[in-house]
Amino acid sequence: MGKKLFILLVVLMSLSLIGIIFVQAYFINNTLQNEEKNFTLNVKRSLSSVSKAIEDKEFEVYSKKLQNLIESGVDPDSTAIRQVFILEQDDLSNETRIYGNAISEENFKVPSLFFDIGLDSFKLSRVKNTRITETYDNNNIDGGFISLQKSIKNISNLTYLEKAQFESITRDQFKNIPIYKRVSIDEVSYLLEKQLDYNGINTNFEFAIYDRDLSTKVQSGNFDLNPDSTIGVPVFLDNNKESDYKLYVDFPQRGKFLLSSILGMIVLSILFTSIIIIAYTSAIYQLIKQRQISQIKTDFINNMTHEFKTPIATINLALDSIKNPKIIGDQEKVMRYLKMIKDENKRMHAQVENVLRISKLEKNELNISKERVKLHDLLEDAVTHIELIVEDKKGYVKTHLEAEKSSVLANDTHFTNVIVNILDNAVKYSDDAPKIDVYTENVGNSILLKIADQGNGMSKQVQKKVFEKFYREHTGNVHNVKGHGLGLAYVKRIVDDHQGHISVESEKGKGSVFTIKLPLIS
Repeated sequence: MGKKLFILLVVLMSLSLIGIIFVQAYFINNTLQNEEKNFTLNVKRSLSSVSKAIEDKEFEVYSKKLQNLIESGVDPDSTAIRQVFILEQDDLSNETRIYGNAISEENFKVPSLFFDIGLDSFKLSRVKNTRITETYDNNNIDGGFISLQKSIKNISNLTYLEKAQFESITRDQFKNIPIYKRVSIDEVSYLLEKQLDYNGINTNFEFAIYDRDLSTKVQSGNFDLNPDSTIGVPVFLDNNKESDYKLYVDFPQRGKFLLSSILGMIVLSILFTSIIIIAYTSAIYQLIKQRQISQIKTDFINNMTHEFKTPIATINLALDSIKNPKIIGDQEKVMRYLKMIKDENKRMHAQVENVLRISKLEKNELNISKERVKLHDLLEDAVTHIELIVEDKKGYVKTHLEAEKSSVLANDTHFTNVIVNILDNAVKYSDDAPKIDVYTENVGNSILLKIADQGNGMSKQVQKKVFEKFYREHTGNVHNVKGHGLGLAYVKRIVDDHQGHISVESEKGKGSVFTIKLPLIS
């Protein structure tokens, strides 16, 4: 995959992910706004129902008391009657009919003490309608009077009119009565709780009734009028549908309640968005990793090819020389060329074995048997492998074995290879004469092995990747330092298999210090 195509894919995937997140955020915000609107609508509906219920209950209680008082036998203080009569003569049946309609108004002077409205008494009027139909037979005349044949009398209250008039009167009458005498705190609280619960609002609330923006005694203990969140409706409307009183309600946990109504959707949205982000991040990471591995493997193949070219060319030249009739008879030269072929063959075999060894380690197929060994003995053995090379370059390897205890459980062959690899790198990456110091010391129940050089050193970025397979600071077809990026990867795997730990501290141009920590055995 080309670099431009890779960048384009990453940009498009990133934009898509950002778009999904913004859409989710917009959807959640829009849902929250809709919940806010529905909440306000349900609260107003509940307040209107409570307002009407308060007015209806006041009228019902008041009228019932008056009705009981009147029906107890109290005589009216005055009565006014208005009557209309119609006389009809029926010649066919020889009958005379009289239709009458009378409206009577009875006035009662009622004491107001049991209504607790602040007055001594008030006047109440009751209106009745009386309809009379009488029929006389003209043939039966007794002493100059027509005898009554049939009479129908119907007396009824003017229910609708009376109710309308009564409500109108009570509204005017109670307009100046203090609000706390008309309704109680407990009554308002009960009605609000009932109506809010009916409309699906199950959260704590505070309420109050205000008289022209001034608080009254009818309010809950913690009510605070907040223009941004408090909702109110008029209560106790007068005959002009206006009122000085307003019932307010506020919800201290309004935000939490609204969020709880869409909490499930928010959690699922965050969950699925998180999964998408994790999947996207993982995909991008894998793409970058695969691209890096592809590049590293390309570098590895280039380096491996270069490493094989020299021994193959040497072997071919040696074989061609042996075929030469002048040389084939010279036993000494033939043996020399045969030794060259064998050495180059061993070199290629070692390189192949190094690659296969790493592969087996990754698959846990490499059988590493461990036994009790002294780390100091392994160090001295490893130093002897590179002493000649170091001396040839006019350098030195000094050992500072200060650890009193050095017995560890290890595989002598593999752990010797570990030390040789680190020492070999110290030689390779020293442009001048290699200067190497090896230290040991005891820390608790462990032994520390430090291999310090004064070579080229490494940057911070290289230190993070130096133990990765195939990684080399010099990538591409560059062969100033031979190798395949496998040595330190092998070192780390062997140290890990020995329950140890390896780290590196380095500064560019000043050298590196590799530290290995291994558990001691008694």
